Amino acid sequence: MKRRAFLGTLGAGLLARPLVAGAQLAGKVYRVGYLAASSPSAENTRLVGAFQAELRERGWVEGQNIAFEYRWAEGRYERLPALAAELTEARVNLIVAGGTPNALAAQGATRVIPIVMVGATTPVELGLVNSLARPGGNVTGVTFDVSPEQTAKLVELLAEVPGVSRIAVLLSRGYPAADRYRRALERAAAARQRSIRFVEVRKPEDFDAAFAALRRMPVEGLIVMTDQIAQIKGEDIVRFATEMKLATVFGGPARRFVAAGGLISWSADSGAYWRQAAVYADKILRGALPATLPVEQPTTFELVVNLKTAKTLGLTLPPSLLLRADEVIE
Repeated sequence: MKRRAFLGTLGAGLLARPLVAGAQLAGKVYRVGYLAASSPSAENTRLVGAFQAELRERGWVEGQNIAFEYRWAEGRYERLPALAAELTEARVNLIVAGGTPNALAAQGATRVIPIVMVGATTPVELGLVNSLARPGGNVTGVTFDVSPEQTAKLVELLAEVPGVSRIAVLLSRGYPAADRYRRALERAAAARQRSIRFVEVRKPEDFDAAFAALRRMPVEGLIVMTDQIAQIKGEDIVRFATEMKLATVFGGPARRFVAAGGLISWSADSGAYWRQAAVYADKILRGALPATLPVEQPTTFELVVNLKTAKTLGLTLPPSLLLRADEVIE
């Protein structure tokens, strides 16, 4: 069973498609830079495809009036400033930054070229925008600003799984919101009388050591905060958790990891906020100022449960959890 998650809208004015796209765009090729901390995986190709498909519906055709420049950091956040500088030196008309580290690197490289952030967290606290209602600078877009209450939901979901009293968390130390996530998870675990331990990574190569550390921990559940480093290693995480018979909850854009054998994911629809990012790109390329385009937040989260994985792990999930799920994979 499945109910699609969706983003709250800013109003018909932002979402409405232009009526005379071709006439407005003739005579110039606009260049859009794409900055990512991750790699060009199948999932990222899907999301970029959703972004480009929405642009096509608004009159932007690659090779005719729009061109794309891609920069991938391959899971190394430290490479982002140099890659962002490359895009500014290439004089792109717009930078699309998929995630908080990418948006920060892009903003660090330019305060002039418009930037559309996609899924960045805590944008006000980090100085990406002045406020969600009036960004005020050259950055706007879609935030994946997960509140402490939403982060706590990951612990609450694992607490519903029979036999899970000790929880480990895989967390990227380099992610800007890492401390915020950690505090929220610690509070939620204490409230649910669950023990919680953290295993931190900084780059893809750290996961072998992280898995070794997890093997030594007496835990039954694993929370994975799926930043762009974890996205690169997602399938490895699923295989490891299955081998260790750990009940997993993925926070962030992670439905595909539950489809691959993880147990539960709780996240907004990543495809939806990439399509919404294209709405911002379209507006800006037509002359709108990022400073005046309000930042949008996801209003609905999608709960996905893999019942086949539960059976593999020997778990009987409570009916109340399955009934709340937006999708149950059988």
